[in-house]
Amino acid sequence: MKRKGYAQVEPNHLSAQYTGQIYAQLPAMTATTSEGVTTVTPIEQLENGQFLRYNYAAGRASVDGDGEWMLVYNEEKLYDERRQNHKDFAMKATDMTDGKIYPRLLKTNVGDIFTTNAFKATSGGPSVSGPDGEITMADLALGNYVTIGNDGWLAKANSKPASGICFQVVPHFTQLKDDGSAPDAAYTTADNVTTYAYTLADMQDAVKLQRIQ
Repeated sequence: MKRKGYAQVEPNHLSAQYTGQIYAQLPAMTATTSEGVTTVTPIEQLENGQFLRYNYAAGRASVDGDGEWMLVYNEEKLYDERRQNHKDFAMKATDMTDGKIYPRLLKTNVGDIFTTNAFKATSGGPSVSGPDGEITMADLALGNYVTIGNDGWLAKANSKPASGICFQVVPHFTQLKDDGSAPDAAYTTADNVTTYAYTLADMQDAVKLQRIQ
């Protein structure tokens, strides 16, 4: 599965949109400790589909702390009516008036479903450098387990973890035949390997995930 541009999220069914479990008060910051001294700096870029912990005790949204992992799902403010369908974007600290990103974080619950391509690269860094960049992600098959890495990016898991948040790749049911079986080529690659079966609004490959744990 390849991704061109920034990571995206399509909210198929996110309960936070109805329960109000949305958090957007803390800045996105990174804490690093060296020789006993902790330095906190703004996270430079955030893409939809990443996860951050809502570390309220420390006053930041970050990958550290005891807070639960929450889904980054920001909305782009568009002021040009000619770009209303522009879905591929990232929030950057340099664009903010105070140099900090205040992300909108959604709590996910068991049963939540969303479509995304926010997976860590198989090589190189976890994110693309800009809208024209391209990275290659590990192929995902229906039924595969997906967890959240220590860096806040989604990653394929070899097995279902004993604890912690876990998602599973589920099919796009409108593509199934009347008898419930998959179409002949809907879930296969050119090599006839069962893999992701969904696309985002801009037709990029993606997977539909359901939180199961």
